[in-house]
Amino acid sequence: MVWLNRARLLLTALWAGSLCTVGYLVAPTAFAYFFDSVLAGNIAGLMFRVEGWVSLAMGVLMLLLATPVAPARRKWLWGLTGGILLCTAVILFVLTPQIQALREQAGILGVMASGAREQFRMLHGMSSALWMVESLLALVLVVKNAEA
Repeated sequence: MVWLNRARLLLTALWAGSLCTVGYLVAPTAFAYFFDSVLAGNIAGLMFRVEGWVSLAMGVLMLLLATPVAPARRKWLWGLTGGILLCTAVILFVLTPQIQALREQAGILGVMASGAREQFRMLHGMSSALWMVESLLALVLVVKNAEA
């Protein structure tokens, strides 16, 4: 069972690392590097979508790896994993399609130059807040797995 504990710890460290890398390094760097905010937004959006699918896969794998754990500990692992997956699903399947629709409606000038600017900001803010919750839950999951 030692290998299972190590596998869970490795998975959660990679998961938390990928969330933090995309959300707090890649996306801000895209906006700092590219002068065109529409291009930076498109690149960041693509990275967030890819990370969303990666996160779903890692979450399912984490649920499987947590199955043979003692019930009290499994409850924590499944709860944290479920919370991360819920955040991921809301971002990926609810907020991202709405944000993408606003971008497509705005056309070449970008959503910030359109009448949907406030709705975009609201959706983007909700997505950012959920990303922060997701990242924090992933970091707690790393700590919980390190305690094993």
